[in-house]
Amino acid sequence: MEGSIVPNVLVVAHKTAATPALLDAVRQRAARGPARFHLLVPNPALGGWRPSEVHHPNVTEGEQILALALPLIQDAAGAWADGWVSPRHDPMDAIEEALFDGDFDEIILSTLPRSVSIWLHVDLPRRVAHLGLPLTTVTAQEPATARHARPIAS
Repeated sequence: MEGSIVPNVLVVAHKTAATPALLDAVRQRAARGPARFHLLVPNPALGGWRPSEVHHPNVTEGEQILALALPLIQDAAGAWADGWVSPRHDPMDAIEEALFDGDFDEIILSTLPRSVSIWLHVDLPRRVAHLGLPLTTVTAQEPATARHARPIAS
């Protein structure tokens, strides 16, 4: 592929950043051809946090997720990958900001199972699809014991 441009894949995940389903999606994408993977971890908003505040106290949780998931994503991709924690609590805002700041060719969006995912509840995959980039949506496996749990952030 000398002289060709290697596609940049934006991987968006929070609590699902190290799940088998996401790692399988990264492996499958890497098997189709060279790509650079970039993990974006949107931060959850805490009660009382205002969107006008650039950073919020949960940045540490996002950094922990990134530290755990990045080596697994690199292993699944078979190549170096990078990532960052967005200060944005809204995943759509975080994605739009990443697309504005970077040059991405594809998106892999990873969510929690439907029974607990706020991202699916607010139809994030459809909203991201409207951005015009190829999108792969990965949903973590539903636990066998799940029973109408209350949605939480993906």
